Amino acid sequence: MTAVPIEPRATNALSRWVRGPYPGDTAIGNIAPIADDNQDVTAQAIAREVETLRAALDGGRDDPRVRATCASTLERLRAQWRLTPEAFDLQTTAALKEIARALKANDGPGAPRPAFPPGAAREALKAIFGYDQFRPGQEEIISAVLAGRDCIGVMPTGAGKSLTYQIPARLLGGTTLVVSPLIALMKDQVDAMREVGLRATYLNSSLTPEERRERLQGLWSGAYELIYAAPEGLEASVGSALARTRLSLIAVDEAHCISQWGHDFRPAYRNLAGIKRRFGGAPVLALTATATREVMNDIVSQLAMSAPAEYRGSFFRRNLTLAAYKKGDGDASRAAGGVRGGILRFIRARPGKSGIVYCLSRKSAEGTAAFLRDEGIHAAAYHAGMPAEERSRTQDAFRRDDVDVIVATVAFGMGIDKPDIRYVIHRDMPRSIESYYQEVGRAGRDGLPSECVLFYSWADVISYDRFESEGSDDVQERQRDQVREMFRMADNGTRCRHQAVTSYLGESIAPCRGSCDVCTGADVLAACAETGGRRARRQRPQQPAAFERDAPSAAARGAMDEEGELFARLRELRRRLATERGIPAYMVFSDAVLLTMAATRPRTATAVLAISGVGPKKLSQYGDAFLAVLRGEPASAEAPLDYGEPLA
Repeated sequence: MTAVPIEPRATNALSRWVRGPYPGDTAIGNIAPIADDNQDVTAQAIAREVETLRAALDGGRDDPRVRATCASTLERLRAQWRLTPEAFDLQTTAALKEIARALKANDGPGAPRPAFPPGAAREALKAIFGYDQFRPGQEEIISAVLAGRDCIGVMPTGAGKSLTYQIPARLLGGTTLVVSPLIALMKDQVDAMREVGLRATYLNSSLTPEERRERLQGLWSGAYELIYAAPEGLEASVGSALARTRLSLIAVDEAHCISQWGHDFRPAYRNLAGIKRRFGGAPVLALTATATREVMNDIVSQLAMSAPAEYRGSFFRRNLTLAAYKKGDGDASRAAGGVRGGILRFIRARPGKSGIVYCLSRKSAEGTAAFLRDEGIHAAAYHAGMPAEERSRTQDAFRRDDVDVIVATVAFGMGIDKPDIRYVIHRDMPRSIESYYQEVGRAGRDGLPSECVLFYSWADVISYDRFESEGSDDVQERQRDQVREMFRMADNGTRCRHQAVTSYLGESIAPCRGSCDVCTGADVLAACAETGGRRARRQRPQQPAAFERDAPSAAARGAMDEEGELFARLRELRRRLATERGIPAYMVFSDAVLLTMAATRPRTATAVLAISGVGPKKLSQYGDAFLAVLRGEPASAEAPLDYGEPLA
């Protein structure tokens, strides 16, 4: 797929699709929920809004975004009528009934589905996120969704799955429901959307009654483009609240959790089976990073998807360097300290870098974290047995770079959007190749070089066999087979590791030639004990690894020395801005953006906007501050920076 860069234009026909279908000075354009402010509502104000609504529908009846937003506005006016029926005279009420009939007729069976103008999705990509081109698969999935089709997308971690429902949420109008498994991460997901100018919120059990009431009012008034909810919430009151909302799209994230054949089956996901019928037949988009054909078929069946479009991306991530060491062998234990010592040396050789160490048991996670802390590493443990408040604090500390290393069980990681995780270490072998791929995929989401080190042994296989497993005999037998498949893959020192992983997931690739220890002969553990930064070799040198398409240019990679003064100052500014806004630093700008700034040294707002990953919203929020540093005029340390309201 070749994407055409979008040239900036002052005005054009497509910009209406990105901004919205109504003028900004109308009540509908602002999506202003009248009832939320406890202000006096007059019959004249209601009548004006109804006339605006009718004119908008008459002028854009075949425009899907106009139609969807009109439906949301109609729901808001219905909610207002329930509160202040005296503000609706007979003429206004009759007009609303006429609008409702027109919307229903246009959405009925056999109604033609209008096409979006060419380039609408690409313009939204640039206007919202600041990117000039899509990553592989994104445009295909978005096109299917905009055409009203169900779709299942299997894309590797870091491939930009979330963008495939975020852009449709802006273009379709109405409200997009995102089913997400992790309540603890919803706030970060919503904060990230607000940073780029999308109207989003979440509904879950963490809200106070007042917060919940306010968000429900906003939902019913059409104030949100995206609403995040957990599957458990859809079984309870959240589902009832959503029944009063016209959904334009249902996105099911981590969709593999619905399949008992998947590596992370969650019973609550099974209750999504009737979600399409329950919410008026809205298109369903199922997304996951890993799914065999068996799991994909189960997802389609469980979600009752109708002839869905399918997209399977490449599972090969060249920017991840894979290595494996058998516990007890010379490679893993040649130096004092065994596996723990190897992990410590590896982390010490990467000071200040973010990383994850996965352990099989809670006890091992706590012990390894304590060991690293005793050795001066900023590390914290994470597992499901910890109190929810402590888990939340640990997640926040990691996302905000207050902790460098998380030592965790498999309870940690799903949904983590931190793009600058530079390494993932498995102290113990994962349960399956799918789990391994999911977990190493949390490194290097920004496309920059990252490392993945696996320690394994047959004792890990025996430990998994001892764990009690739920499910039928067939499911348990499949899980035992998966553990052994994982061991055989790790123990194979003759086949390219990327080739082995992708083959298991149904993709055939040539050897990577530069991104695993088998192909390069590199010994990362031995290299950690050496001086001068030389890389030890097990076998033979090979060509260096290439980088993923979204990684910065060669010039930008040359600026990656984090000791460099300019890059360090840009990172410090980012940290300060993030702290003042109460968000993780990567939500301001990614490392890749800062590296490109350091390499190209833009001097104007136009030049900053040309950097991939800088959109208009972020330019308006942060552009002046970063330009001051780039011009050699850092902001005063005493003066507070004001680039928007804090999000926390």
